[in-house]
Amino acid sequence: MRRILSVLMENEPGALSRLVGVFSQRGYNVDTLCVAPVDDGSLSRLTITTHGDDKAIEQMTKQMNKLIDVLKVSDLTDGPHIERELMLVKVATKHETARAEVKRNVDIFRAQIVDVSTNNYSIQIAGTSDKLDAFLESVSQIGEVIEASRSGVCGIARGDKALRP
Repeated sequence: MRRILSVLMENEPGALSRLVGVFSQRGYNVDTLCVAPVDDGSLSRLTITTHGDDKAIEQMTKQMNKLIDVLKVSDLTDGPHIERELMLVKVATKHETARAEVKRNVDIFRAQIVDVSTNNYSIQIAGTSDKLDAFLESVSQIGEVIEASRSGVCGIARGDKALRP
């Protein structure tokens, strides 16, 4: 089962490496990883997506909480949450019909064309991972996907619940 874990940790050299080491030591894969400093810069918020059953995720959470750099770990998939991922994708549009079709898909998926060249469009799209996958599949049927870069899932709990120290 896909899980989204949110971790509040100290913004120190090596902290991310130690945390990801917990996954690799136990043979778990990190599907996506998104990290950035929070307001004051002394802490970072890390969002990790991985796969595992309840028992495995509980064990991983306990192991992460043992790390001195980690202040709090929360499993976002346990409750209502918002998740988003950003993707930049470059699509070949050598023919006028391909350009029109790509533009139509950009409108349908609420994406944005951020760069135009003679033979391709560079597009920005944000949403759930499923939405991004669907967009890629759709535009790949129109023109060749030259390149794609994804940010990884960033998530936050809905409502009053917050990840604070």
